[in-house]
Amino acid sequence: MEEEKVILVNENDEQIGLMPKLEAHEKALLHRAFSVFILNDKKEIMLQQRAHHKYHSPGLWTNTCCSHQREGENNIEAGTRRLQEEMGFTTPLKETISFIYKAPFDNGLTEHELDHVLVGHYENDPIINPEEVADWKWMSIEKVKKGIADQPESYTEWFKIIFDKFYEHITL
Repeated sequence: MEEEKVILVNENDEQIGLMPKLEAHEKALLHRAFSVFILNDKKEIMLQQRAHHKYHSPGLWTNTCCSHQREGENNIEAGTRRLQEEMGFTTPLKETISFIYKAPFDNGLTEHELDHVLVGHYENDPIINPEEVADWKWMSIEKVKKGIADQPESYTEWFKIIFDKFYEHITL
Protein backbone atom coordinates (compact mmCIF):
# COMPACT_ATOMS: atom_id res chain seq x y z
CA MET A 1 0.00 0.00 0.00
CA GLU A 2 1.34 3.42 -0.97
CA GLU A 3 2.07 5.77 1.89
CA GLU A 4 -0.37 8.64 2.20
CA LYS A 5 0.94 11.92 0.85
CA VAL A 6 0.56 15.37 2.36
CA ILE A 7 0.09 18.60 0.44
CA LEU A 8 3.15 20.82 0.70
CA VAL A 9 2.18 24.50 0.83
CA ASN A 10 3.74 27.92 1.09
CA GLU A 11 2.78 30.36 3.85
CA ASN A 12 -0.19 31.53 1.72
CA ASP A 13 -1.60 27.97 1.69
CA GLU A 14 -0.82 27.58 -2.02
CA GLN A 15 0.04 24.01 -3.00
CA ILE A 16 3.67 23.60 -4.05
CA GLY A 17 3.90 19.80 -4.15
CA LEU A 18 3.08 16.43 -2.62
CA MET A 19 5.26 14.28 -0.37
CA PRO A 20 4.89 11.07 1.62
CA LYS A 21 3.67 11.99 5.11
CA LEU A 22 6.62 10.52 7.01
CA GLU A 23 9.16 12.20 4.74
CA ALA A 24 7.48 15.60 5.21
CA HIS A 25 7.70 15.11 8.99
CA GLU A 26 11.34 14.01 8.77
CA LYS A 27 12.24 17.09 6.69
CA ALA A 28 10.00 19.48 8.68
CA LEU A 29 8.40 20.84 5.50
CA LEU A 30 5.30 23.03 5.71
CA HIS A 31 2.17 21.09 4.76
CA ARG A 32 -1.60 21.46 4.99
CA ALA A 33 -3.49 19.95 7.93
CA PHE A 34 -6.75 20.34 9.82
CA SER A 35 -8.00 20.02 13.39
CA VAL A 36 -11.67 19.25 14.11
CA PHE A 37 -13.34 20.41 17.33
CA ILE A 38 -16.75 18.94 18.17
CA LEU A 39 -18.79 20.64 20.89
CA ASN A 40 -22.08 19.70 22.53
CA ASP A 41 -24.92 21.80 24.00
CA LYS A 42 -23.04 22.03 27.32
CA LYS A 43 -20.14 23.75 25.48
CA GLU A 44 -17.96 20.73 26.17
CA ILE A 45 -15.35 19.60 23.66
CA MET A 46 -15.07 15.98 22.57
CA LEU A 47 -11.42 15.09 23.16
CA GLN A 48 -9.64 12.01 21.91
CA GLN A 49 -6.61 10.26 23.29
CA ARG A 50 -4.35 9.32 20.40
CA ALA A 51 -3.71 5.61 19.94
CA HIS A 52 -0.62 4.42 21.79
CA HIS A 53 1.07 3.11 18.63
CA LYS A 54 0.98 6.45 16.72
CA TYR A 55 4.42 7.47 15.45
CA HIS A 56 4.21 10.86 17.15
CA SER A 57 2.26 12.12 20.15
CA PRO A 58 1.03 8.61 21.12
CA GLY A 59 -1.34 8.49 24.07
CA LEU A 60 -1.72 12.27 24.28
CA TRP A 61 -5.05 14.05 24.55
CA THR A 62 -6.08 16.30 21.70
CA ASN A 63 -9.03 17.73 19.78
CA THR A 64 -11.76 15.49 18.38
CA CYS A 65 -9.74 14.52 15.31
CA CYS A 66 -7.03 15.83 13.03
CA SER A 67 -5.18 14.80 9.92
CA HIS A 68 -4.08 15.96 6.49
CA GLN A 69 -6.13 16.87 3.45
CA ARG A 70 -5.72 14.71 0.38
CA GLU A 71 -5.02 16.23 -3.01
CA GLY A 72 -8.26 17.59 -4.47
CA GLU A 73 -10.06 17.50 -1.11
CA ASN A 74 -11.24 20.71 0.55
CA ASN A 75 -10.96 21.29 4.31
CA ILE A 76 -14.59 20.38 5.10
CA GLU A 77 -14.45 17.19 3.00
CA ALA A 78 -11.19 16.17 4.70
CA GLY A 79 -12.52 16.90 8.19
CA THR A 80 -15.74 15.01 7.52
CA ARG A 81 -13.83 12.00 6.14
CA ARG A 82 -11.45 11.84 9.08
CA LEU A 83 -14.17 12.39 11.69
CA GLN A 84 -15.94 9.30 10.32
CA GLU A 85 -12.69 7.28 10.14
CA GLU A 86 -11.52 8.12 13.66
CA MET A 87 -14.68 8.80 15.67
CA GLY A 88 -17.38 6.92 13.72
CA PHE A 89 -19.77 9.79 12.99
CA THR A 90 -20.22 12.85 10.82
CA THR A 91 -21.80 16.22 11.50
CA PRO A 92 -21.74 19.52 9.62
CA LEU A 93 -18.44 21.38 10.05
CA LYS A 94 -17.52 25.01 9.56
CA GLU A 95 -14.12 26.57 8.99
CA THR A 96 -12.86 29.07 11.55
CA ILE A 97 -9.19 30.10 11.50
CA SER A 98 -5.90 28.73 10.26
CA PHE A 99 -2.39 29.14 11.61
CA ILE A 100 1.15 27.87 11.06
CA TYR A 101 3.06 26.06 13.76
CA LYS A 102 6.26 24.04 14.02
CA ALA A 103 6.77 21.44 16.75
CA PRO A 104 9.75 19.05 16.93
CA PHE A 105 9.26 15.68 18.64
CA ASP A 106 11.62 13.48 20.64
CA ASN A 107 11.69 10.88 17.84
CA GLY A 108 13.35 13.27 15.36
CA LEU A 109 10.16 14.12 13.49
CA THR A 110 8.74 17.64 13.22
CA GLU A 111 5.20 18.83 12.61
CA HIS A 112 5.31 21.96 10.45
CA GLU A 113 1.74 22.59 9.49
CA LEU A 114 -0.66 25.15 8.18
CA ASP A 115 -3.53 23.95 10.35
CA HIS A 116 -7.16 24.72 9.46
CA VAL A 117 -9.46 24.65 12.51
CA LEU A 118 -12.94 23.22 11.88
CA VAL A 119 -15.81 23.14 14.37
CA GLY A 120 -19.05 21.19 14.57
CA HIS A 121 -21.80 20.16 16.98
CA TYR A 122 -22.75 16.66 18.16
CA GLU A 123 -24.62 15.29 21.16
CA ASN A 124 -24.00 11.53 21.06
CA ASP A 125 -21.13 9.23 21.92
CA PRO A 126 -18.65 8.42 19.18
CA ILE A 127 -17.81 4.90 18.00
CA ILE A 128 -14.02 5.19 18.14
CA ASN A 129 -11.67 3.40 15.78
CA PRO A 130 -9.13 1.69 18.10
CA GLU A 131 -6.47 1.86 15.37
CA GLU A 132 -6.60 5.65 15.66
CA VAL A 133 -8.05 6.46 19.09
CA ALA A 134 -7.30 4.98 22.53
CA ASP A 135 -10.05 6.80 24.44
CA TRP A 136 -12.34 9.84 24.36
CA LYS A 137 -14.19 12.18 26.73
CA TRP A 138 -16.26 15.36 26.88
CA MET A 139 -14.48 18.19 28.69
CA SER A 140 -15.47 21.79 29.39
CA ILE A 141 -13.29 24.53 27.92
CA GLU A 142 -12.39 25.68 31.44
CA LYS A 143 -11.27 22.15 32.44
CA VAL A 144 -9.25 21.78 29.25
CA LYS A 145 -7.46 25.08 29.94
CA LYS A 146 -6.76 23.97 33.51
CA GLY A 147 -5.61 20.53 32.34
CA ILE A 148 -3.16 22.08 29.87
CA ALA A 149 -1.82 24.43 32.56
CA ASP A 150 -1.45 21.64 35.15
CA GLN A 151 -0.26 18.80 32.87
CA PRO A 152 0.94 20.20 29.53
CA GLU A 153 2.80 16.96 28.77
CA SER A 154 -0.57 15.16 28.50
CA TYR A 155 -1.71 17.17 25.44
CA THR A 156 -0.55 17.46 21.82
CA GLU A 157 1.46 20.48 20.76
CA TRP A 158 -1.10 21.77 18.21
CA PHE A 159 -3.91 21.42 20.75
CA LYS A 160 -1.99 23.52 23.28
CA ILE A 161 -1.29 26.19 20.64
CA ILE A 162 -4.94 26.37 19.62
CA PHE A 163 -6.02 26.72 23.24
CA ASP A 164 -3.36 29.29 24.00
CA LYS A 165 -4.03 31.55 21.02
CA PHE A 166 -7.31 30.68 19.33
CA TYR A 167 -9.72 29.08 21.80
CA GLU A 168 -12.31 31.82 21.25
CA HIS A 169 -12.67 30.55 17.66
CA ILE A 170 -13.73 27.05 18.71
CA THR A 171 -16.85 28.01 20.64
CA LEU A 172 -19.92 27.77 18.46
